[in-house]
Amino acid sequence: DPSSSSLTQNSAVPELPGFYYDSEKNRYFRLLPGHNNYNPLTKESIQYKAMECKRLRLLEEELKQTKKTTRAGLNSSVLLQKRQMGLLSSTSYCRLVHELKVNCMQRRKIEIHSPDSSVGGTNNFKIIVADVACERIFTVNDVEHGGCKYGIINLSGLGKESLAVEMYDNLYFTNRKVNSVCWASLTHPDSHVKLCLMGIAETPGCASLLPASLFSSTNPGDRPGMLCSFKISTAWSCAWCLNPQADNCFSTGLTRRVLVTNVMTGHRQTFGTSSDVLAQQFATQTPVLYNGCRSGEIFSIDVRQRNRKGQSWKAIRLFHDSAVTSIRLLQAEHYLMAADMAGKIKLWDLRTAKCVKQYKGHHNEYAILPVHVNEEEGLLTAVGQDCYTRIWSLQDAHLLRTIPSPYPSSKDAIPSVVFSSRLGGSRGVPGLLMAVKQDLYHFSYN
Repeated sequence: DPSSSSLTQNSAVPELPGFYYDSEKNRYFRLLPGHNNYNPLTKESIQYKAMECKRLRLLEEELKQTKKTTRAGLNSSVLLQKRQMGLLSSTSYCRLVHELKVNCMQRRKIEIHSPDSSVGGTNNFKIIVADVACERIFTVNDVEHGGCKYGIINLSGLGKESLAVEMYDNLYFTNRKVNSVCWASLTHPDSHVKLCLMGIAETPGCASLLPASLFSSTNPGDRPGMLCSFKISTAWSCAWCLNPQADNCFSTGLTRRVLVTNVMTGHRQTFGTSSDVLAQQFATQTPVLYNGCRSGEIFSIDVRQRNRKGQSWKAIRLFHDSAVTSIRLLQAEHYLMAADMAGKIKLWDLRTAKCVKQYKGHHNEYAILPVHVNEEEGLLTAVGQDCYTRIWSLQDAHLLRTIPSPYPSSKDAIPSVVFSSRLGGSRGVPGLLMAVKQDLYHFSYN
């Protein structure tokens, strides 16, 4: 685990309270409390130094292409032979080929072109979210003077050798923190973007719906769309419903309650909870909303019912030992992936309410971090609080690759990623997009 450090003592060396054993110098050093510049030898500084050394070593290995195959005996020629001999089904063959390609991805920096020259290289990426077709990326950027700025990146340029993208931000700013973002399909698929903003001082929080056409290079007079905003209390999460039985509805996860709102009519349903709702996702086959809470509970709500006193409306209930930060339904909607603040990622069978797989290696202690499921490729991707991007096999929870960040680990440099085999649309290029600091990188398949 890259988060481990030289603080972990060898079993042959006794651990002394208040002292640190340096294996290279073969001696003990006193650990000093606090963050005193005159006494730099602290537990935090030693741990950070060890993590930074490991990150630089992994970056050097990636440049030299010294990575080894994650599974013994797995290579393209062996896979092809097994497929030709009928020992591998087409599904298993495609899944294993994707594993090989993930292990060979190489990092390349993307040029960001923008009509507004102030966009490129000045504002740090905080969140990137791809639409369903992976043709556009909605971005939330931290600005230097405080607050956030929104934008949309068109990925059509990724299919070219120049590896450049177009970014339109239309100068939309907010002085409030953006807690959650999702795409919304109001007039057509992915026509709008839903944002949850944190309240500050006397200003309440709000849920805003922005037409994606606002971030377009077309004539401003040709921009149809609906722009609206609802005042709410502190919102931690949001989700858009694609089921026709709850058409034009979105949800917001608030402090100790869930709010489901119809954008067209303004009608609201409120469901009280015992904890803050940090993660949400609607099912598509049924109008059911899944929620992950700070208490570790995961529960579902059928939004067709009315909340009545004394009536239990929680259909499915699952439990983690720590706050649930992300949930993702798999396509058949029989399984749900959930991640928590203890760094555990679990796959739940919703029919039996049991955990069937656990994906180990993820690092988290207090951050709200998403997980990304790509069933077609058979992959699970997550960025840890230690700034490492990890990719697992959905099939058997095997850790396929750990990607170090190009920047030193810090709270304001946690990468935001998007993975798809069709970046830029149906004829796009496969790979991983990583936004960190002011840079955007593409990890492409060989």
